[in-house]
Amino acid sequence: MSHSTVPRTDTEAEVNKKPPKGHGGDTGAAKRPPTGKLSLRLRFRRDRVLILMTLPAVLLLLVFNYVPILGNVVAFQEYDPYVSDNGVVSILHSPWVGVENFQRIFEDSAFWNAVQNTLVLFVLQLLLYFPIPILLALLINSVVRPRVRAVAQAILYLPHFFSWVLVVAVFQQLLGGAGLLSQLLRQHGYDGLDIMTDPETFKFLITAQSVWKDAGWGIIVFLAALASVSPDLYEAAAMDGANRWRRMWHVTLPALRPVVALLLVLRVGDALTVGFEQILLQRGAVGPGAAEVLDTFVWWNGVRNQDFGYAAAAGLIKGVISLGLVLAANKVAHLMGEQGVYKK
Repeated sequence: MSHSTVPRTDTEAEVNKKPPKGHGGDTGAAKRPPTGKLSLRLRFRRDRVLILMTLPAVLLLLVFNYVPILGNVVAFQEYDPYVSDNGVVSILHSPWVGVENFQRIFEDSAFWNAVQNTLVLFVLQLLLYFPIPILLALLINSVVRPRVRAVAQAILYLPHFFSWVLVVAVFQQLLGGAGLLSQLLRQHGYDGLDIMTDPETFKFLITAQSVWKDAGWGIIVFLAALASVSPDLYEAAAMDGANRWRRMWHVTLPALRPVVALLLVLRVGDALTVGFEQILLQRGAVGPGAAEVLDTFVWWNGVRNQDFGYAAAAGLIKGVISLGLVLAANKVAHLMGEQGVYKK
């Protein structure tokens, strides 16, 4: 047997297969980041187009949402906006009072009345308003004919585009002292009702107005979530003998669960904001005892009474409590196995 045909050992073959050093062999492979982990430079290069597209929105958020946070310093001052035409100069020349504004707030019974009204309205809207868009979305999703579904969606969406002035006017014509309901009762020998000026039913009135105006608009997110559910899941459930209610319970509602958890977290974070314009329009009819909430409390003391430091302190307390509610609600969503606003 000639020398050229002598078989080489496996060790020799592996050595000959190794690429020479300096040509991007093992040295280059050793320097690569682990699979799925990219460096910051590579991620920026990959997503630079998306970053440039979101940059204007980020700038608007910084200018209109985060920069004004610096103005909360007036909560610790006896702020006087008439010191100078420049707002920054007015802040610098206003006397510092420390936590005096907060002490006044905690001793003010009107503030605690506003907190109570705000929390009661939030609970009512959470129990009565939040489930209604889900039920409407399930109802519309069950409609087979596309044209009927489109007409129903348009009718439900329409009130969202009405201003609160128009909404209050509509309810006044229906439920006011000279409204349609009162006239109908008087025609049949009963006393008329004036629900629009009744402090006892005001909170239910506010909730009813919110439901009529925005419930139809709220179903958009739930309809989008329902559209993403695979029809194969419904077919498989039907083949297993599940009726319509079983399919809704075991297929539809689990598909809505992540969206419901997210919106619930956001709603809890917005708990102390229950409709400034809506309540301000009707505050005079029922009085501040029934209609005063935190937003109107801040507006009344800041804009009407010119006590800017006091109003800023109340607004700062509201912001801190809202942040705490968001974090707490998001933690509950994590415990339920949902993502919430952000991941763990």
